[in-house]
Amino acid sequence: MASLKILKGNIVHTPKFGEFEIKEKAYLVVNGAFVEGIYEQLPEKYASIDILDYGDKLIIPGFVDLHLHASQFNNRGLGVDKELLDWLNVYTFPEEAKYEDLDFAKKAYEKFVYELWKQGTTRSVIFATIHKESTMLLMDMIDKAGLGAFVGKLNMDRNSPDFYIEDTKKSLEDTEDYIRSTRDKYDLVKPIITPRFVPSCTEEMMKGLGELADKYDVHIQSHLSENRSEIKWVEELHPDCSSYAAVYDKYGLFGGDHPTVMAHCVWNTEEEMELMLKNNVFVAHSPCSNANVSSGIAPIRKFIDKGIPVGLASDISGGHKLAIPDAMVLAAQLANLRWVHIDDRDEHLSTAELFYLATKGGGEFFGKVGSFEEGYEFDALIIDDTNLFDVNDRTLEERIQKYIYLGDDRNIVDRYVAGNRLEEPKF
Repeated sequence: MASLKILKGNIVHTPKFGEFEIKEKAYLVVNGAFVEGIYEQLPEKYASIDILDYGDKLIIPGFVDLHLHASQFNNRGLGVDKELLDWLNVYTFPEEAKYEDLDFAKKAYEKFVYELWKQGTTRSVIFATIHKESTMLLMDMIDKAGLGAFVGKLNMDRNSPDFYIEDTKKSLEDTEDYIRSTRDKYDLVKPIITPRFVPSCTEEMMKGLGELADKYDVHIQSHLSENRSEIKWVEELHPDCSSYAAVYDKYGLFGGDHPTVMAHCVWNTEEEMELMLKNNVFVAHSPCSNANVSSGIAPIRKFIDKGIPVGLASDISGGHKLAIPDAMVLAAQLANLRWVHIDDRDEHLSTAELFYLATKGGGEFFGKVGSFEEGYEFDALIIDDTNLFDVNDRTLEERIQKYIYLGDDRNIVDRYVAGNRLEEPKF
């Protein structure tokens, strides 16, 4: 029983969408990397195991960020007065091009990885840049910090600036080398196929990436239906395809055998939604970015009602804050606005629903992650919300809501990933 650890505290998670499971002053038993069980009274068989007593603190699953750009971390708060395509050309491409310089990349990625740890983002799905070496450097840093992630070397061989574009053959060769070099190197950090989006990838590129996904059985990430100008552009580039999603599907880059996450999904058609459901494609809901670069309000309730998997994303740097609770708050606010102004059939998103999207909803992209159910990997945050108390007695659900809206990283006193307590990362 040497691998067992027992934590005591107020345990809060959402094993079912929209339903909190709350255990006050309960015991959470972890066996190695995995949850063994939650007990209100500790069974006798665990009597000899030391208990880490967190008192009145909250024990919640770690946050999952389904979509963000590590290489844009320096650009947070810039360019939010522009729409997507202008924002890419003015801010994004020039910044990402700098990551060819490994010294620059190391300094920038150190700050990014530290901030992931600080904000309690225990798992993330990350775009890097077109540069193989700095992408692999980022993977090393995330592994050293003890966090879990899918990290993608970007691919883009058309409709990109001269200073930031790839040769198709070389890009596919570099991508295969990065996959082969990293797929078995780490326990919690894995490569992921990453076409930037359809307009920046030739048909030859997308075909080659689909073949690599088949050959190495790796996950896939990209962007879908973020902006109306982007969608029109895709229609012009691929008049033979019935939708934006159909282009990815044509080349084997849209779920099915390979778990796939698509960011944004603001303007999806019914046809695309049916294809997403059929292929089990995840939506990375990016509320901050969708608002900042004038993309629109994604129909999240419609995705949920159809059974399409959804998680939350910061989408740094279209989104300006890395903390997932900030994404939860804006997701709630935008859902309210959509209900009032766009589609009164949409319902508000409850606190329990938002909490699910921020944890288990996105965690399912990693497997059994984001919940304290038996057999799930133990990713957790210990929250001290003492500074948020008021003169009223609050339920644990109300305390969670206050933490989401009023708390920040200073409330996180401990972080666990796959059963390991994470110290502050040092590089």
